[in-house]
Amino acid sequence: MQKIGVFVCWCGSNIAATVDVKAVAQALKNEAGVVFSTDYQYMCSENGQAMIRQAIKEHQLTGIVVCSCSPRMHEATFRKTAVSAGLNPYMVEIANIREQCSWIHKDIAEGTEKAIVLARAAVAKLHKNAPLTAGTSPVTKRALVIGGGIAGIQTALDVADAGFEVDIVEKSPTIGGRMAQLDKTFPTLDCSACILTPKMVEAAQHEKINIISYAELESLSGFVGNFTATIRKKARFIDEDKCSGCGVCTEKCPSRKGLDEFNMKLNKRGAVYIPFAQAIPNVAVIDAEQCLHFRTGKCGLCQKNCSAGAIDFEQKDQLIERKYGAIVVATGFKPIDASAFNEYAYNDSPDVVTSLEFERIMNAAGPTKGQLIRPSDLKHPHEIVVIQCVGSRCTEDKEKGKPYCSKICCMYTAKHAMLVREKYPDVKVHVFYIDARTPGKNFDEFYRRAVEQYDVDYIKGMVGKVAVEGDKLHVQGSDLLNGEQVHINADMVVLATAIEPDPTARSLGTMLTASMDTNDFFTEAHPKLRPVESPPAGIFLSGVAQGPKDIPETVAQAGAAAAKVIGLLCKNELTCNACVAQTNEAICNGCSQCEKVCPYGAITYEDKEIRSPEFRGIRRIATVNEAICQGCGACTVTCPSGAMDLKGFTNSQIMSEVDAICR
Repeated sequence: MQKIGVFVCWCGSNIAATVDVKAVAQALKNEAGVVFSTDYQYMCSENGQAMIRQAIKEHQLTGIVVCSCSPRMHEATFRKTAVSAGLNPYMVEIANIREQCSWIHKDIAEGTEKAIVLARAAVAKLHKNAPLTAGTSPVTKRALVIGGGIAGIQTALDVADAGFEVDIVEKSPTIGGRMAQLDKTFPTLDCSACILTPKMVEAAQHEKINIISYAELESLSGFVGNFTATIRKKARFIDEDKCSGCGVCTEKCPSRKGLDEFNMKLNKRGAVYIPFAQAIPNVAVIDAEQCLHFRTGKCGLCQKNCSAGAIDFEQKDQLIERKYGAIVVATGFKPIDASAFNEYAYNDSPDVVTSLEFERIMNAAGPTKGQLIRPSDLKHPHEIVVIQCVGSRCTEDKEKGKPYCSKICCMYTAKHAMLVREKYPDVKVHVFYIDARTPGKNFDEFYRRAVEQYDVDYIKGMVGKVAVEGDKLHVQGSDLLNGEQVHINADMVVLATAIEPDPTARSLGTMLTASMDTNDFFTEAHPKLRPVESPPAGIFLSGVAQGPKDIPETVAQAGAAAAKVIGLLCKNELTCNACVAQTNEAICNGCSQCEKVCPYGAITYEDKEIRSPEFRGIRRIATVNEAICQGCGACTVTCPSGAMDLKGFTNSQIMSEVDAICR
């Protein structure tokens, strides 16, 4: 029989406020196999861990149960404590009496009773535990960064500067992401391109960084340290090695019906185009849907005029397969579709624009060369209304908008207002807002400058409707501070739209087996202790893929993700998970059900000679690759014959817990 020690943590008042910890410790002394039971204020503290080590040695304990917080918080801490005292780390059980008990019960008697039951179940499981030994696997010293925005670029640079190879996979023809579309950045109002372009050039010239643009991740297999990725590099129909970026093909192209995605479709571009002047790689791409050669079989002017011979109409998609030790998700965001908010006349008037469209209009490299003119008649506006929180904080209609605050809208609205007033003092700017949320460093001062120095008219209230009246936009809203209705005849209306994850995030998350929230943002392994790690080992998060944030916060998180990647790639080998699936070969019937449900591809089949009382001969048997298995348990519940089991969480162990709870 096991010699078990039980250690009940107060967790300050987190547990002790609604659980009688001393009563729990006393009750567990009566459980079979328990030779020591005590309580302490903070078991995770150095004194608490010292108490555990001393008890293991004095009472020659073969296993311990720690009644404390969730295993996600401190299971690793207590396992290390056990190892330091000579105990196998998998002879440690955690009874979660905080999140699953004290935090959800207000009655002390009820909370104490449940805590005793949870601890009793942990003791029962520990009786069936056996020491486990974790294996090791080698680490491929190369990282994959998915997304070439500022988050992906910064992560790649930091990892590459540490001496490791990095591949950046970007779905667009160029890296740069959304930041490349911005004019100025808050709160310093410095040029966005002036900050980003040197980073883009540095990434392109770095000997350790390989940029794979116009490409997407096709498939992924493997595990931390040993991922195998297949990347589909889409056909540009232009040879990147030959193209010099001279732009002759873009000038000669007669097809001019394509909408310029970089300029938010505010102007037309050719079928052969380079997204923007500082694009990296500075290589053109042919839009096959717009190209006359692909549509009619004629034309070919770009090919005839290309002196480098870079045009290749026969080019096909290319599949690249590489191994990686770590993967960073930096897929960024997109503005929410404003067409769902037609109460603001977005679908009815070209003079109602989104914030990013307005950003391109104000940009010197934009469709209007930086001139503030109305899209409808190209006239200079004199009255502009900005409507805040379009698509953000929509708690009532979640199908239409997002329930969260997009975090950056208040600041970029103040930026837009200041830029307009600075360059065009004759333009009056009105801002309808619900709340002014400016909590960052120098952010509130920036907002106050817009109000006090630039005389921007901030109106606390919401806009009910925007109606097109001739060449004007009639804006009807409410002023909550003055308690009155406001009517403004505006020349332009700017919608401060919410931001949402890139549309590829959900499918990518499925491929990576990464956790995502209901808004399709990637979920971190722990919101406080592991903010840049995804629950699947070896997958890291960078930038807005994890949640709304501004540029400085994005860069900071990119650096944090890079630090985690570097820490992983520095190791020659990793310790594998010991709680992996195992096959009972005597009863496995080779049905392949477990192989089909395994998300990691850890199960294969082979013919083996079986010698048992029930069967002698060759049988098709499931085999588990323990280096790949992550211990998810999907195979154990799928197996119709009960041949698959999970070390550390066997059916016998689970049933012993159930029996203990039902006593």
